[in-house]
Amino acid sequence: MGVIVTKEDFRINVRPLLKKDGKKIALCHGVFDLVHPGHIQHFEQAAAMADVLVVSVTASKFVRKGPGRPYFGDEQRLKFLSMITCIDYVILSEGYTVDDIVECVEPDIYVKGAEYADEKADITQNIRPERELVERHGGRLAFTGGEVFSSTKLLNRGLSALSAEVIDFMQDFKGKFLFKDIIEFADKAKDLKVLVIGDIIIDRYTYCTVQGLMSKNMAYSVRAHESEDYLGGAVAVARHLRSFSNDVTLLSVRGNESDLKKLFESEACEGIKLDVVESDEVPTIIKHRYISPDERREEYSKVFVATNIPKNPKIDERSFSIIRSKLLKELRNYDVVFLCDFGHGLINRELMEVIQENSRFIVLNCQTNSSNYGLNNITKYRKADVVSLDQKELRLAYPELAGDEDKALKKLCEDLKLKQGWLTRGSEGAWGYSNGKKVICPAFTLKVSDTIGAGDAFYAVSGIFAAAGAPVEVGTLMGNVAGALAANIVGNKSAVERVDVLKFSGTLMNV
Repeated sequence: MGVIVTKEDFRINVRPLLKKDGKKIALCHGVFDLVHPGHIQHFEQAAAMADVLVVSVTASKFVRKGPGRPYFGDEQRLKFLSMITCIDYVILSEGYTVDDIVECVEPDIYVKGAEYADEKADITQNIRPERELVERHGGRLAFTGGEVFSSTKLLNRGLSALSAEVIDFMQDFKGKFLFKDIIEFADKAKDLKVLVIGDIIIDRYTYCTVQGLMSKNMAYSVRAHESEDYLGGAVAVARHLRSFSNDVTLLSVRGNESDLKKLFESEACEGIKLDVVESDEVPTIIKHRYISPDERREEYSKVFVATNIPKNPKIDERSFSIIRSKLLKELRNYDVVFLCDFGHGLINRELMEVIQENSRFIVLNCQTNSSNYGLNNITKYRKADVVSLDQKELRLAYPELAGDEDKALKKLCEDLKLKQGWLTRGSEGAWGYSNGKKVICPAFTLKVSDTIGAGDAFYAVSGIFAAAGAPVEVGTLMGNVAGALAANIVGNKSAVERVDVLKFSGTLMNV
């Protein structure tokens, strides 16, 4: 029977005694969501290498296998492992890497499965730094052999961690593509030089508790708690892309508000080349959402929204001239342009033409919102390479086909001469269309915290895969993965990361 201990207890009380007695310590680390015979064999081989076996378990909030994972909670996984006779100590790891545990345990041997022996094949790129950290503490890396099982596959198939609809889609996908194909396209995307152009939006979230209706008016009364500002609009798209490409530039205009400068200078924009014109005339768009948490689910409801969007938003002459000159001079230097038209004044008719005429590859998103409803339709463009839009935006583009999304999406692809087109459909997933081929992809999660930003994540990730040469099936899968991850992030508080997208797609491929 193993003993469940905290990192602090092991470091202060357990480790000194083991070292004093000259005990050799082996460490195994993982999620261990569903322990199977392969794990038992792994633990037994690891225990045979040393005098004491320590097993660390990744805490739930650091597991990168997609929404709904791990299937079992921290306490359940710790307790189950502690009941395995060859394990001496079980510790909870609170990080994306094993660094905190290595520092605490200082193992003589860090034991991994044979599938981790090739450091280059590790999509997390963690094995090499983990090995180096273990070696700095005087230990070494070792591998176990034996039959490889998959907790993920068992959970996907045996415990209904994935719906039958998702399993059917993934089985069909696996008949055409391998996981290494996804990795190859992701690697190609790394070398693309990316320009993101579009409106900057500040998503201001005020968290509040709804007290009820006002006594004399038909309006909500709320108790406000704290407020946070997140970088949205084109900045959010650039943040999603920065872990997929080594070269991402954001071209945009913002106001000169001093209180927002720190936000743009913070770590939130690290990894992005900011080419942002500061305007004395045009304010930075702020969308202020008052949201209330659901008492029974990890989901937020919007109470109301207030914005500072001008009645007739447009870019000032000085800013327009600077942006136009930059585009004419530099557009041809970029492999792909993400054109994010949120309808808030930056992308006027002349800039549209400059971009359409001079870009090598355009990934277009033209959004509809309450301030531009019916005025910012995607049909104002005449060409692009890739488009992503939602059901409302497609209906506004082709009202005569409002009852037939299939025909409307096909017509959009034909009218804009698209290589690939995507229609995001909320809880029903997404459709992809390319050269007469239609892909119907189900939603990969129905567990959501906030759907704001999910469409931008889909657009960014599906678009970068398309620009890397991926076929529509792959782009649809990867966009849907990104959307599912983003739907569990509040607003644009953080971006979806390449490693998370690849890990979740790997989970889905394991059916």
